[in-house]
Amino acid sequence: MAAERKTARELIETGLSDTERLISQKQYSLAMIKARQTLEYISRSLCRKNGLPEGELIDMVDDLYRQGIITRDSCTHFHKIRMLGEAALQNGDNNAYNASNAYQLLSQEVFAYRSVYSQRPKRGGSSAKRKSGSSGKRYSGPAFEPFDLLKILIPVLAIVLLFSIFRLVTADKKETTAAQTTEASQEAGTGSETSETTAEAQETEAPAPVVTTVYIADKNLNVRTAPSTNADIVVTLPKDTQVDYVSAHNEEWSVINYNGAQAYVATRYLRTEERTE
Repeated sequence: MAAERKTARELIETGLSDTERLISQKQYSLAMIKARQTLEYISRSLCRKNGLPEGELIDMVDDLYRQGIITRDSCTHFHKIRMLGEAALQNGDNNAYNASNAYQLLSQEVFAYRSVYSQRPKRGGSSAKRKSGSSGKRYSGPAFEPFDLLKILIPVLAIVLLFSIFRLVTADKKETTAAQTTEASQEAGTGSETSETTAEAQETEAPAPVVTTVYIADKNLNVRTAPSTNADIVVTLPKDTQVDYVSAHNEEWSVINYNGAQAYVATRYLRTEERTE
């Protein structure tokens, strides 16, 4: 079993690297086909791990989702990669944007696969859980044991209880202060007017400013389909254009959102600014 899982992981890691390499070589159709093949390695490995039957890719993905092995988001990603690969295989789709989308989705699912299998599985976990009606280890990460959940809930309940007591004490103090203020105002001949002014002053608080970091093109910025200077340019953004920054891909490239999909820009041509809202 250990040797089999190790072989599957090697195939998956190699498939991800090959997909990125094919995109950098502008072989977009082959990149989408390789992404689908790598997805099939992941699906078969998960099926074997959880005792599910292996078959057509579409059936394996649906079984993994129904059994709770993968999340709804992962199921959507799996089917998107599958359909892009099949379009490339059957129709010869060689679109750079589709290839980049398939690679991005595959990268996320390979990361999730690594996270699940970085821990050693428990003995007898798969068969015992199927007998009791549950689905085994969930693809989105390790599950909580009941005792672990109890350790989290007890401090939370204690904090909620203390907060409720504090609010009750504070409310009593406010009511006492309001009554004293009203009596004093009535004696001075400015009862209701002074009381309303005091209440408004207590309720009015200036909102705290929110500081956000924005990413801006420091010069004319090429938006590419892959993290390579050989990749196709989707668009060239003019200097001082604000971009929808997602994350750093590596030391040289950053991931941004452009027209509803992820693309790449050179990090050295971005600058950051702090803005107060």
